[in-house]
Amino acid sequence: MMKFTITLMGSAQARASFEHLQLFTVSAIVNNGPSVKKVWNELVTSSEPIVRIGPASSHSPESGWYSASSFFLRRRKSTCAAAFSVLAVASASAAAAQVRVMSIFEYNGSAVVAMVGKNCFAIASDRRLGVQLQTIATDFRRVFKVHDKLYIGLSGLATDAQTLYQRLVFRHKLYQLMEERDMKPETFASLVSALLYEKRFGPYFCQPVIAGLGDNDEPFICTMDCIGAKELAKDFVVSGTASESLYGACESMYKPNMEPEELFETISQALQASVDRDCLSGWGGYVLVVTHTEVQERVLKGRMD
Repeated sequence: MMKFTITLMGSAQARASFEHLQLFTVSAIVNNGPSVKKVWNELVTSSEPIVRIGPASSHSPESGWYSASSFFLRRRKSTCAAAFSVLAVASASAAAAQVRVMSIFEYNGSAVVAMVGKNCFAIASDRRLGVQLQTIATDFRRVFKVHDKLYIGLSGLATDAQTLYQRLVFRHKLYQLMEERDMKPETFASLVSALLYEKRFGPYFCQPVIAGLGDNDEPFICTMDCIGAKELAKDFVVSGTASESLYGACESMYKPNMEPEELFETISQALQASVDRDCLSGWGGYVLVVTHTEVQERVLKGRMD
C-alpha cells in the first residue's frame, strides 16, 4: 500500500463546495512497481474542484487529476498496461446541493396510456408540448393511427416521435402492397421493435405504446423502450414522464372486461389524475376507444397550468 496526498485546485468557490464532501478513503493498489503512471480524467471544468491524488513524493504534471464531483477514472493512454486502481469514496453532507440531470426523454414532457376492455381497447395521451417547463403548444398529438384497428402512442422527444411515425407508416404501406392486408398488432409490434433495435447505437428517443385488435377482435397492447425491448400486458401499459403516477392510478382503477363507456371513463380519470401530479405533461388529453365496429375519439379538458 502506498501513501497518497490530496491537493485541491480550482477557484475559491470550487474549493469551498468541496468542503461539503467527506472523503472517506483514498487508497491505491500498484501491481507492477513504481513505473506505473496515474489514471487520467479529461472531464475537468473550472466550475468544480479538482482533486489531485498521487504519491506523496510525486509532483510531476503526469500525476492523476480527478473531478471531485464524479471520480470517473480511466487509465491514461500513454501509460504502460500495468494495473493501477484508485478507490475514492465520497459522501455529500446534507448541506451539499444535488444537481439532477434532465433526461432527453423528459425534454418535451408526455403521458401515454393504453388499457384493455371487453373486445375493445382505449389509448390516451396528454396534449401539452413543452420545452422543459415552458409550454409551447396545447394541442399536440402523441397517438397516431396505423389503420382502423391499430394505433401507436409515442412518448419522449417530440421530433423523434414524428420521424419514427413517418417511417412506420412507410413500412406499413409497403406491407399492405405486398400482402394486400393490414398488419396484425403482434406483427406491427415486432416491426417497431426491429426498427428501434436497428438504431440502438443512435436511438430514437421514444417509448412506443401499441394498441390494436387482433384475431377475433382480441385486444393487444404492449410497450417498449427506445431500443425495442417489448413489454406485453393484459391490462394496461404506460409511458412518458407521468408514467409513475399512471401506474398507481391504473392499478387502483382498472378492472377486467370493461365495456367501452366504462373503459373510457376509467382511462380518462387515470390520465387526468396522473398528469395533475406531473409538471411536464397535462393540459387535458385525447382519448380513443376502439371496438370492432367503431372508433370514438374524445378530447378531455383539464387543468391549464
